[in-house]
Amino acid sequence: MPRGLLRLPVPVQDALLALLVTFMQVQGTVRSAENSAVEARPLGDLGDLGYVLLVVSGLSVAFRRRWPTAVFAVTAGVSLLYYAADLPDGPGWIALFVALYTLTAYGDGRRSLVVAGSGIAVLSVVWLVAAAGIEPREAIGWVFFRIGASVMSAALGESVRGRRVIAAEAEERAERAERTREEEARARVDAERLRIAREVHDTVAHAIAIINVQSGVTAHVLDKRPERAREALEVIERTSARALREMRAILGVLRGTDEGRAPHPDLSRLDELAGQAREAGLDLTIETSSPSSPLPSAVDVAAYRIIQESITNVIRHVGPTKVAVSLDYGDEALEVRVTDRGGAGSEGGGGAEGRGIVGMRERCCLLGGDLVAGALPDGGFEVRARLPLAPTAAVGL
Repeated sequence: MPRGLLRLPVPVQDALLALLVTFMQVQGTVRSAENSAVEARPLGDLGDLGYVLLVVSGLSVAFRRRWPTAVFAVTAGVSLLYYAADLPDGPGWIALFVALYTLTAYGDGRRSLVVAGSGIAVLSVVWLVAAAGIEPREAIGWVFFRIGASVMSAALGESVRGRRVIAAEAEERAERAERTREEEARARVDAERLRIAREVHDTVAHAIAIINVQSGVTAHVLDKRPERAREALEVIERTSARALREMRAILGVLRGTDEGRAPHPDLSRLDELAGQAREAGLDLTIETSSPSSPLPSAVDVAAYRIIQESITNVIRHVGPTKVAVSLDYGDEALEVRVTDRGGAGSEGGGGAEGRGIVGMRERCCLLGGDLVAGALPDGGFEVRARLPLAPTAAVGL
């Protein structure tokens, strides 16, 4: 049978303990008085005062957890009255010891210790005064036993309370650590979702923009220049196949498999990107300085995606025009500049910010860099990004 089924409710436990303590106090004191060589007032004197005090202190233990201070006050008061009335010594102090233990074990620490210490001091004085003329003198040893047992009961209760507090603090720290781990896990999931969303946006938007332009070309020259229409269809085929491969690689992350996964595109594929842009009708030139050292992978990927998104915006919103891409490799940062001379801003609407520019700016911020995008005074649109070579983060790339 499981142990939990045998465990009685706490009030029932305390009630049974109170009955046991009461029986032990009354029965033990009666037997002790019969065998004691010390002269004392019988328990039945003063209207059975001794029996009443022993029963009251014993039964009060039933309420020890609910009112620990009050139960200690009752048992201490009974002990003071009992020994002041010169009633026979015996195990009438069991309830007092239980009350002292409960007071410190279930109290609030410092205040409970002060109450217990003050009570023990008062009890010790009264006990010693009451036993001043006791005969034989050896019997006074029971007084010191009561004092020592009282101190030990309080100390034991405080030890139990301290262990309980330590266990509660450890459990709280464990729960707090678990919550922190869950929050970190959620943050990683959110960052991964953002990264995947950016990759999907960059891949699909670029491919769709080129396919849209080439589809328009095909429709325009299909009857008059079938060879040009064939070229446009081949561009559409290559672009869509490339987009499908990249999408398959991105979604492979979600499936948790390595099948079809490819490395993130970086500046090593810039010539391929330029070829796609020229096929879409852009007059694109690239100027680049010589890098002094290899780029961090996060910076490499971010630079490629910024150039890709900028070119995509030109194809989508401006059409065939001149575009200049500039890469300036500095000692501390990579400067990226994409400029078109097509008139209205490459985000459309006179340069109003769209999702593309917001995504590019987020990439820069995650690396500790910055991005400026806006219309040029003499027409056209320019995107300027600064990417530190020692990025502060590489999340979401």
